[in-house]
Amino acid sequence: MDDRKKRCPRGKLHCCNWLEDIPAAPGTSFDIVEVIFKNTRKGYYRNSLGLDLEVGDMVAVEATPGHDIGAVTLKGPLVAIQMKRAGLKSDAEIKRVFRKAKPADLEKYEEARARENDTMIRARKIAESLKLNMKIGDVEYQGDGNKAIFYYIADERVDFRQLIKVLAETFKVRIEMKQIGARQEAGRIGGIGPCGRPLCCASWMTSFVSVGTSAARYQDISLNPQKLAGQCAKLKCCLNFEVDTYVESSKHLPERSVRLETLDSTWYHFKTDIFRKEITYSTDKQMAANLVTIDAARAFEVIEMNRRGEKPEKLMRAEDEEASAKAKAKPIDLASQDDLTRFDRAKKKKKKNKAPKAEKPEGQQPEKQTPKPDKQDKAKADGQKPEGQKAKNRQPQGKNKTQQQGKPAGDKPKGERKPEKPKAEKPQAQPQPQAAEQPVRTGRVPKAFRTPDADKHS
Repeated sequence: MDDRKKRCPRGKLHCCNWLEDIPAAPGTSFDIVEVIFKNTRKGYYRNSLGLDLEVGDMVAVEATPGHDIGAVTLKGPLVAIQMKRAGLKSDAEIKRVFRKAKPADLEKYEEARARENDTMIRARKIAESLKLNMKIGDVEYQGDGNKAIFYYIADERVDFRQLIKVLAETFKVRIEMKQIGARQEAGRIGGIGPCGRPLCCASWMTSFVSVGTSAARYQDISLNPQKLAGQCAKLKCCLNFEVDTYVESSKHLPERSVRLETLDSTWYHFKTDIFRKEITYSTDKQMAANLVTIDAARAFEVIEMNRRGEKPEKLMRAEDEEASAKAKAKPIDLASQDDLTRFDRAKKKKKKNKAPKAEKPEGQQPEKQTPKPDKQDKAKADGQKPEGQKAKNRQPQGKNKTQQQGKPAGDKPKGERKPEKPKAEKPQAQPQPQAAEQPVRTGRVPKAFRTPDADKHS
């Protein structure tokens, strides 16, 4: 089945045989099959020999002259419906299926297809030399290589009798000229449409229906040629896809030429929302003035009142008018969607994640923190004066430390921090005796431990 898929035309949607799983009634077998060739060319052939054919089989069919090679795309009773759509009758002269393609037939078929591109380029040069206003778009060789079909595009009628003679002498095959339209040419080349998808004519469409501007009018599309035209410079095929739905829905709406009469003014049709079944009316026939939107039921009600000679006070119902006033949307301010000062805001610094505290084992009570004693309280306990009173007689502390250690102050490396030494407890100050009773000193007390009274006596 993989080989069959490769041989089928790429990107073409074949007819789905929805009767394939249903067994056919005895005596109702249909012996005609559908065979497809290059460039979406289809043909219907009679399986007179009763061959066991499946969808995707390569077969050799009757041609004039010789035989052609194609792929079976449809079989069974559904072929009769396709023939009816194509305008063919089952009792007409239908060519036969000779056999399933043999390896020799397929080899010859591939050789013929390999010559198509060179043949097309040479044929274009010949047509240009003959000064013919035409463009040869593609060449298709028959399966046995005895015939070549030249597809061309021309805006005017072309006399190519001389061209056929030159082509037959050059390529030594039978020549057939076939004119194609711009849609077939676009489908052969391919491309991407304005919808962003591959072209319908190149992906799945095989039959083309004429498209008119009435399809755009039914759908309320502006008649802008630049938007309605496709890459083939013709009206887009997709305009016909939904036009039937619009036509069916418009039957349940009042005609656009009908005028509605009220006590205050006359209302003319302005626009229609087919899917919501709402009509907008204007008091001016040429421009939008005092627009009022009502549903189709209200429009038919007013039309019936006008036929009876009655005129309503207002075009819209009272309850609908109150509901529309409440639900009236506020105007959208596009500038409010983005704050213009958002670039002036200072960026907040992200806080570094602190290391999680070590969890204490359960049952263990937290240690109580003892309050640190105040400096003045400590000085009072030692019997010294408060810090503010002895600041006058105190010498610089850093100088004494450096002299005591015997090192210059500059030798201390920066960044190093010496461990704090416990402060030596100073002796409690004793009451000062009288000068006559002072004992004789045996040694000199270090300057760091001197009291202010000792400095006076020394």
